[in-house]
Amino acid sequence: MIRRIGFAHREVGRAAAAAATTAAAATVLGVGHLVAVFVDPASSPFFVLGATVVDRTPKWLKDSAIRWFGTNDKLALAITMGVVMVIAAALIGQLARRSLTLGACALGGLGVVVALAALSRPTATPLFAAPAIVGTGAGIAALCALLLVPADDDRAAGPTRRGFLLTLTTVVVAAAGAGIAGRVIGRRLRDIEADRASFVLPRVAEPIAPVAAEMELAIPGSTRFVTPAAEFYRIDTALQLPALTRDRWRLRIHGMVDREIRLDFDELSSRRAVESLITLTCVSNEVGGELAGTAKWTGYRLTDLLAEAGPAPGADMILSRSIDGFTASTPLAAVLDNPDALLAVAMNGAALPVANGYPARMIVPGLYGYVSATKWVVDLELTRFDRARAYWTERGWADRAPIKTASRIDVPAAFAKLPTGLVTVAGVAWAQGRGIAAVEVQVDDGPWQRATLAAAYSLDTWRQWSWQWDASPGTHALRVRAIDATGAVQTDVRMTPFPDGATGWHSRVVTVR
Repeated sequence: MIRRIGFAHREVGRAAAAAATTAAAATVLGVGHLVAVFVDPASSPFFVLGATVVDRTPKWLKDSAIRWFGTNDKLALAITMGVVMVIAAALIGQLARRSLTLGACALGGLGVVVALAALSRPTATPLFAAPAIVGTGAGIAALCALLLVPADDDRAAGPTRRGFLLTLTTVVVAAAGAGIAGRVIGRRLRDIEADRASFVLPRVAEPIAPVAAEMELAIPGSTRFVTPAAEFYRIDTALQLPALTRDRWRLRIHGMVDREIRLDFDELSSRRAVESLITLTCVSNEVGGELAGTAKWTGYRLTDLLAEAGPAPGADMILSRSIDGFTASTPLAAVLDNPDALLAVAMNGAALPVANGYPARMIVPGLYGYVSATKWVVDLELTRFDRARAYWTERGWADRAPIKTASRIDVPAAFAKLPTGLVTVAGVAWAQGRGIAAVEVQVDDGPWQRATLAAAYSLDTWRQWSWQWDASPGTHALRVRAIDATGAVQTDVRMTPFPDGATGWHSRVVTVR
């Protein structure tokens, strides 16, 4: 005789129901991440949700996140998403506590939303939905394993703490194992660090001049002239760094051109390499902010690559695209008029760090990064500003964004307590494309005093400055302003970064005893 066994809903408390659905949600993410390894890392449910949140977050909130968290904004987003997911899972748990069908349907509905979001990503293929679908199926199965018991089991209506905890632990370990397996397998399939380690720096026929001693002031606490790669600021829309190796990298140049060009990395490397020392600045940089840095970039002139394609008459914009779908709109003239505009493959004498665009990125001097410095770049389309818009310009930012004159006080620190007598005030100033001619410092409402400038390297790099202040006791406000090489004085009008860069004089309050 065959015994027929059915299943009944396990009676659990509120906390246990919340734990069950949280474990089920973790299963969705863990299994989905594992499946994404074989589809595309960008299709992982967690990163799909993160990218969607980034894309749909209001401008004011993005600006606030950068202002509050700086280069830790991605970590802050990941933590926030984790908290929100736990809360959402706990709420679904209260549905599942009363009706497993309702709980499973709610979890499945969220899975459908994630699958649709995955399909809407710029680089998506139909397979992008697979991680969310498979992960959701596994999550629903985990929920059933936690909240169903055999119908003839008398534990179904009574306390089942030990059995429930055992199943819960099994589900959590399996979810974590799937996520870890995805990470390990993904690294083996796309070993970026090994790829970077095998990178050979292109030979440069005409190396740039080294940074002379008189270009860098040896003042403790002041900004270094060349920013180490590990300290270079990172602002982008990628919650997960793209895993793009050189053998998989391709560049397409197309649109309003005489001939379309497609290059792999070996073909790119066969061209003449050059290097430039350039200061980059993020448009999100507040007055006195640290979202600026200088590095030696090695790569290939964009003017040479575009000449091969032959820009058509009427083209006025390069719409560059990253492997993760980010786009930037660069004025074509800003590239054609500047031999230092590069497709860069190295930074400070080594392969680009992954966070800074490995294996290739754009560098165009004189423009804020959001219209000029696309990382992980794979596509250059020549078009017109009246025909196409890019990621940030679609969100209201200016489509042409030359960097504004800026200056910053590095030392003394804000609210520092200083001794009476000579105090060194120092910092940096920049006006890419124009150069810095002078820097002036003001104490309280006194006269502006000329600072001593370090030697200039080029018009496209920042310049260090210092000033000796005979400090008297009291609380004082220090201000700085720069004058560019055209004679224009940095404006004192205070403006926020939106829509085309912050303006105003940087100031610091200190106390002299």
